[in-house]
Amino acid sequence: MKHINKLAAAFALSAFASLAHGQETVDIGFIGTLSTPAGYIGEDQRDAFQLAIKEEGGKLGGIPVRLIVEDDGLKPATGKQSAEKMLQDGVRLFTGINFSNVLVAVVPSVVKEDNGFFVSLNAGPSNFAGKACNPNFFSVAMQNDSYSDTAAIAANQQDVKKIVIMAPAYQAGRDALTGFKRAYKGEILAEIYTKLDQSDFSVELARIRSLQPDAVFEFLPGGAGINFAKQFANSGLNKSIKMVTPLYSMDDRMLAASGDAGEGYYLTTQWTSQQDNEASKAFVAAFEKEYGRRPTVYAATSYDTARLIGSALKAVNGDVKGKPDAFREALRKADFESVRGNFKFNTNHYPIQDWYLVKVERNSDGKLDYKAISTIAKDHTDPYVSQCEMK
Repeated sequence: MKHINKLAAAFALSAFASLAHGQETVDIGFIGTLSTPAGYIGEDQRDAFQLAIKEEGGKLGGIPVRLIVEDDGLKPATGKQSAEKMLQDGVRLFTGINFSNVLVAVVPSVVKEDNGFFVSLNAGPSNFAGKACNPNFFSVAMQNDSYSDTAAIAANQQDVKKIVIMAPAYQAGRDALTGFKRAYKGEILAEIYTKLDQSDFSVELARIRSLQPDAVFEFLPGGAGINFAKQFANSGLNKSIKMVTPLYSMDDRMLAASGDAGEGYYLTTQWTSQQDNEASKAFVAAFEKEYGRRPTVYAATSYDTARLIGSALKAVNGDVKGKPDAFREALRKADFESVRGNFKFNTNHYPIQDWYLVKVERNSDGKLDYKAISTIAKDHTDPYVSQCEMK
């Protein structure tokens, strides 16, 4: 918490300096999971967002900003409490939440306030994509079903006839399995729900062994996914059962922490650090120089979120509160250079973007890395947009 306070203080100093030059600073509330075994996810997201600010000398889109960082501890009540405190302090622009259960608790409080905006850098729950869509909510990374329905497309292409699907019993986990079931053409032998913070998967692995599937789809981000990968490999099941799943179940940090357990995984994703465009190459180089590690997909979409917000702040000269309609319209235009290359918003404020299939293999240095296989889906969007009344 001291580290977080120091960061907030640093950005506050930047804000005072800006005020001295006659520019009003825009406060951005950043609520993220910075503790628990999933804390590295929030760390990557925070660091990438701060990198975008640092590259502009304390600004986004030429507008001075102050990033107010709070740890939600992966608890919806904590996230909501932080948001409501910031709202009382006058903050009207929010981002940062990684887990959908926390996001669902926070967003209603933000968007019901006078011109409050939430720009999600990761979580994309189905309800906010459909009937509960809101003009002041934007999801930059994806809609939750997209990392699973693309994995189902990959499983179909890999000729997987029988599969076991598994995810934690919370909003994003349920969305993930719903999305997979919608697109998969084979037989689902079992649909297994786990605890969000589960660490022991011996019961689930025993069931998988007895069912003898061709493959497993699992959405287990963070520490849970690392533990599952290690236990799956130690059980020997990885020798006969394919893993066809999203990159969120074997991101860069998970790959490093899992030893050899991730080898052979087929993963669907909208971005990897090998993305072949200038914006992505520049981002990866800058992130590695600043933090001494390679950015994850979480960092990439956070960086995009910061750049998107910057484009909208520039359009209204930082006057979010006074020009909410213009700020909203500027967000919709997505007038920034995405590290993903092809990116735009659909009418429900969720992305239209390309998705890819990669495989975890050893590179020329003998280290496990992502090898590009194919483009799974071009201009991919979500199935809930027709339920959203925004046009």
